Amino acid sequence: MTTTPCVFCAIAADTAPATVVREWPDAIAILPRTGVGERGDHVLVIPRCHVATAIEDATVTGTVSARAAQLALELGWHDANLIANIGPYGSQTVQHLHWHLLRRRPGDHIALPWPQPLQETA
Repeated sequence: MTTTPCVFCAIAADTAPATVVREWPDAIAILPRTGVGERGDHVLVIPRCHVATAIEDATVTGTVSARAAQLALELGWHDANLIANIGPYGSQTVQHLHWHLLRRRPGDHIALPWPQPLQETA
């Protein structure tokens, strides 16, 4: 059990600031404070309930993925990445399930984190 407060739970509960793009009863879409892409071309879609990773609760993961796909369609983002990172080696930095929805455009110079050689740990 962690004693660190979850920033995404606080945002979902409206007790922490965020730029909200879209809300549903079970999920919320926000602009990340930092990240890749132009402002507004990268959105995080998070469940309102706390689920640490995309493999913790398949039902919540599927529901939030569907919300992200719905948002991409509503925004007219027909070229995009939809990515959920899992665990520290999978580049997950916040331990609350979140889908990165990233609009792609010609010449956006966004390099995804693969392929890269796997870093071995001691």
